Amino acid sequence: MSYALTTHYLEMTAPDQLVPARTPEPEPHIEQACVPLPELNRFLYTAVGGDWYWRDRLAWSYADWLQWLDRPEVQTWVLYDRGTTAGYVELERQAGDDVEIAYFGLIPRFIGRGLGGHLLTVGIHKAWAMQARRVWVHTCTLDGPAALANYRARGLRLYREETVERADPGAPDGPWPGAR
Repeated sequence: MSYALTTHYLEMTAPDQLVPARTPEPEPHIEQACVPLPELNRFLYTAVGGDWYWRDRLAWSYADWLQWLDRPEVQTWVLYDRGTTAGYVELERQAGDDVEIAYFGLIPRFIGRGLGGHLLTVGIHKAWAMQARRVWVHTCTLDGPAALANYRARGLRLYREETVERADPGAPDGPWPGAR
């Protein structure tokens, strides 16, 4: 069994293109994780992406995670709702001064409360603060159903789409084996 996987590539080429989301009440706290900590980023990756087929990094070793994170080009910003980790945005400055929103999302329990738009707004501000020439992201039909709409609502514009036939990915993994 196969299905059509569509990947959407979006970009913003100037900071004034950002359309900020409303700030939720009470305002959640967003803080940069300044110490490269594979345990934290792997937790965020699986807790946020487990329901959306994020599998690319599951085989990474501790050393792989540390090598990725322990670079000045990578920033992780963590969203806290009333002291509880709720989501994150991971930014990577790339050659040519592009900044990619490498990973972004909320832990499922926090979806639907306006936190994602706020976190994305802050993440885009942080990307521009990295002296970006362009901020970009890609999402696909396996990602959360609100992802593409949130990116567009913040002012990111579609610049490319690709559709390929893929094997059925089966059920999503969840945050850890057997969690669902």
